Amino acid sequence: MIPAIRGWTAVERAPLANFRLGCALAFVAGAANAGGFLAVGQYTSHMTGAVSMVADHLVMGSVGMALAAAASVVAFVMGAATTAVLVNWGLRNGLFGAYCLPLALEAALLLVFGIFGAAIAAFPAFFAPVTVLLLCFLMGLQNAVITKISKAEIRTTHVTGLVTDIGIELGKALFVNWDTGKPGVAADRRKLHVHAWLAGCFFAGGLIGALGFKHLGYVATVPLALILAVLVARPIAQDLARRRAP
Repeated sequence: MIPAIRGWTAVERAPLANFRLGCALAFVAGAANAGGFLAVGQYTSHMTGAVSMVADHLVMGSVGMALAAAASVVAFVMGAATTAVLVNWGLRNGLFGAYCLPLALEAALLLVFGIFGAAIAAFPAFFAPVTVLLLCFLMGLQNAVITKISKAEIRTTHVTGLVTDIGIELGKALFVNWDTGKPGVAADRRKLHVHAWLAGCFFAGGLIGALGFKHLGYVATVPLALILAVLVARPIAQDLARRRAP
């Protein structure tokens, strides 16, 4: 397997591995989110807008739209819950690929999404709502993986928190410590570096995802599935080899 990504999805973690995996997953999330918007006209990686849509549609009397938005939130939650179940099951059973299981599921679903894109385009009235729920599920699945791996230090499917933290650290960096008799205010440069990279990778993924979907259609999700497959291949192969061993 590719030596450069060894350890990115292993159970034994290091901060650098968390950062590198976070950047890769932020890229995938940005691409899936932007491509998904072009496919179904809705962003699916963050739930702030979805929850607001529930409230707005209820006030406007659009109960059906409110229920659809609520279903998106439920799908995201179920994705996160699925990650928790798979990861904890894997850890309980001592798997090398405990953290890989939800990412492998995400890769498989993205692959199906890309391959059957023609059917989705042919029957939008049925498949568009299903696509929204699928993408919300995938984003919940993925965000929970890196959240659990990094102990909530890194998140990859939305940038609101990242941009907020970037602003906080920039404010600390700009603060002038006039009173030398009191503890100084200093920016956490490591945190600023990590969050800036994550936001940048999400943006880069969004550009690639939008361009890919514009020119290639649904098949543009296949490379995203392959990225995830490469990330999880080694630990899962180790588990399979250990299972076959006498």
